Amino acid sequence: MFSGPRSGGVGYCRAMDPTTHPACAHGFAPAFVERVLEDALLATRSNAAPCYGITGLQGSGKTTLSHQVAALAAQRGRSVAVLSIDDFYLDRPERESLARDVHPLLATRGPPGTHDLALACATIDALSAGESACLPRFDKIADRRLPRSEWPRSGRTDLVILEGWFNKVPPQAEAELAAPVNALEREEDAQGTWRRYCNTALGRNYPALWRRIDRSLFLQGPGFEVVPAWRWQQEQALQAANPGRYAMTHAQVLRFVQFFERVSRQALATLPGIVDVVVRLDGMRRVQS
Repeated sequence: MFSGPRSGGVGYCRAMDPTTHPACAHGFAPAFVERVLEDALLATRSNAAPCYGITGLQGSGKTTLSHQVAALAAQRGRSVAVLSIDDFYLDRPERESLARDVHPLLATRGPPGTHDLALACATIDALSAGESACLPRFDKIADRRLPRSEWPRSGRTDLVILEGWFNKVPPQAEAELAAPVNALEREEDAQGTWRRYCNTALGRNYPALWRRIDRSLFLQGPGFEVVPAWRWQQEQALQAANPGRYAMTHAQVLRFVQFFERVSRQALATLPGIVDVVVRLDGMRRVQS
């Protein structure tokens, strides 16, 4: 863990345009961003661009931090490709197929089992090998992957950042899956089929992606209880950036975050012992330590 500026100092500041980075309406202070870049540059991979993982629960500021680190690196002559695990969601038709074949809740993007891991691994491998690569993009309001023709292309890269809400989170033990953690699981997954499918995918399919992360940082919020408010702020910023389109309502956000509660609590419990750096945040996303 490395110390960061505390609230009232330079831990968090109004520096980012929320229409550009809708994940978080504020930006982390330059001194903190510099320390994160220094840590990211400790990641190494023989004859390849390393991959740095930035993990944080929904609305914690991981997307904003990733782009701030990339911008600072660019000022220093280094090329950084920022990837989000959100951009590797399975497209809606694929999730609808899972919903029919396995469980209706799998139509909703986000939880383990709803990502195109082959595409994620191939993209990181291409970037790490110094190749030009198309970077997938997902339209969250339309709930569809953008056409490949609209994906930006990255040139040669010195560093890859993979930001995501559950990077490196391990699966739970079978016994931990028995009791529902919220109303969604209790009322719509009474038999535990959905959560067991997600947990199995987390343990079986995602390690191949996690192994591509050479060094990692966890933005540790004070608890899952802050996530609904953080995620609602995120949705409001997304709506503000897209006038004329309709993002989720507050009620929809409150239901949506329940899809992530189980694995988010697992992240809070396990990641401090797994990642290289833990940065504690308070409920206002101010860096504490």
